[in-house]
Amino acid sequence: MSGWIDAHHHLWDLGAVRYPWLMAKGEKRFFGDPAPIQRDYLLEEFRAEAAAEGFAASVHIQVGAEDGLAEARWLQSVAERNPDWPMAQVVFCDLTAPDLAQQLDQFQSLPTVRGVRQIVGRAPGEDAQTGTNALLDDPRFLAGLQDAGRRGLSFDLQLVPELMEKTARVLALAPDTRVALCHAGSPHDRSSAGLTVWAEELKHLSGLPHVTCKLSGLGMFEHDWTADSIRPIVETCLEQFGTGRVMFGSNFPVDKLYSGYRTLAGAYRGLVPAEMQAAVFRGNAASFYGLTAAAA
Repeated sequence: MSGWIDAHHHLWDLGAVRYPWLMAKGEKRFFGDPAPIQRDYLLEEFRAEAAAEGFAASVHIQVGAEDGLAEARWLQSVAERNPDWPMAQVVFCDLTAPDLAQQLDQFQSLPTVRGVRQIVGRAPGEDAQTGTNALLDDPRFLAGLQDAGRRGLSFDLQLVPELMEKTARVLALAPDTRVALCHAGSPHDRSSAGLTVWAEELKHLSGLPHVTCKLSGLGMFEHDWTADSIRPIVETCLEQFGTGRVMFGSNFPVDKLYSGYRTLAGAYRGLVPAEMQAAVFRGNAASFYGLTAAAA
């Protein structure tokens, strides 16, 4: 199989865009120690890793830049310099901002922009410090979601299982905004009991027809993962969302901390049934993000 699409990855040029979280030395994050990735990670490196496994296009997801518009403009320039690697992007924008319309106008002037991500939850410990969960109680957030949908923009949703039911109630009020659930909803408790709770909570989101699920970022909460250890997560997502609402994302270079691209892609190839692979590895991302993979 070739011409696949990686629906979730990051790039950064530390000389072009400032990323405060990435440049902070000696600080551990919920996914571990970022020291090995505190360096430039450019399209050339990512492309070499992904193309070797049959990927020919990708979706860049915002990654905590100090200035979201600067990041988006830089990514646009990268895409324009590499027309043989089709790439869409999801940008950061505060959907509660008073000048939201003007900000979205600026983002939508960039041809690669397909959607917005504003993180609702990363991990219980960090969320308690940042207060990001408060977005769900802010009526401006819902209004921003609805506005994004009216503009044809999607929303990339990152949260933890504890927030799924409440978030689903908000998303149900924005049915015209297509939503991509990042990292399968971040099942951070990998015990049998934890995965049971996650699977039950996930039903609140999988029951909404405008929500699609990404198989991505599973190494962040289980650094020594194996194909067998993530099997229940993959199988649950495929069962709840079905063939047409699941897509693969590497979450590189964050998940590169714990595995190579070949290991990651190979594990998912072995877990996703053959009859679903065309949709999960290409078709769903192409449709959701309006992206066509280059000929391999």
